[in-house]
Amino acid sequence: MEGLINKVKTTIALSAEAEGYLRSIAIEKVFPKGTILIRQGEVVNKVYFVNSGCLRSYCIDKRGKEHTLQFAIRDWWISDYIAIHTNELATLTIECLKESMVIEFDAKKMDEILTLFPEFEPFQRKLLERHVVSLHKRILNQLQMTAAERYELFLEQYPDIEQYTRNYHIASYMGITQESLSRVRAEKGSKTAFLP
Repeated sequence: MEGLINKVKTTIALSAEAEGYLRSIAIEKVFPKGTILIRQGEVVNKVYFVNSGCLRSYCIDKRGKEHTLQFAIRDWWISDYIAIHTNELATLTIECLKESMVIEFDAKKMDEILTLFPEFEPFQRKLLERHVVSLHKRILNQLQMTAAERYELFLEQYPDIEQYTRNYHIASYMGITQESLSRVRAEKGSKTAFLP
């Protein structure tokens, strides 16, 4: 919890009352590898802040194919925000790729924090900006960069993630086939051991 509190304090001056409220709605949890936090087709009412570990959000299309939307590592937030903000059922599944320590929040209580403590608004805005920038960069990279360039960038953004992700997770995140990913790695001369 201290990591999140310190992160908030780098953006805003946090009053004792606001900090107390944030702590009161936070639940620290440790989930083992393979735990599903949100399942596609179910009601979503939780938001997660990652202290350690790695989570993945993905959807399954009508043909049964998985598409990885996000990896969430230390200091990242993850949920199905579309479901939360539209009051629809989840379009994503979120799973732990390794044992993960997270802080769980009730989405409605997180939303109420802005009404109770308006000083949180700049922090929330920064989170939204970070999310939008990350999404836009990913779209532009998909349009403008080669698969090899996207793979290099992926390794920079998620160092060591290949130790606990499978090839199809990475390939679907990059928008390429596993065969293309293997070719990119071969061209790169990667000597890392990868999960199939």
